[in-house]
Amino acid sequence: MTNTSRTLRLLRELGYEAGVVERFLSFAGKYGRRVDLWGIIDIIAMNGTDILAVQSCGQSFSEHDKKILASPMASKWLRSGGKLMLVGWRKLKVKRGGKAMRWVPRVKNYSLKDI
Repeated sequence: MTNTSRTLRLLRELGYEAGVVERFLSFAGKYGRRVDLWGIIDIIAMNGTDILAVQSCGQSFSEHDKKILASPMASKWLRSGGKLMLVGWRKLKVKRGGKAMRWVPRVKNYSLKDI
């Protein structure tokens, strides 16, 4: 399961309708390349009252955070009334000293004060 599919499942559990806006360009380079909407958005979600832009990642949370904070589109999105969220996924032990692991999200919600 990919980080994007984990994030889609999380959003749906929170009551959002969500869709992926990230594209894969197979012709770009030897292995292709993923392109986010405006360089910062992988998923668009809504729940009837809010519209939410989501960047989904693995353990490179701080890199994605810096990318969002440096993007002029992030502040435009927030000024337009949208919400912006970064969701990073990592595996953590279920119990200290145990072997069982589970995927746990790290979530950051942005506001105009942050950008």
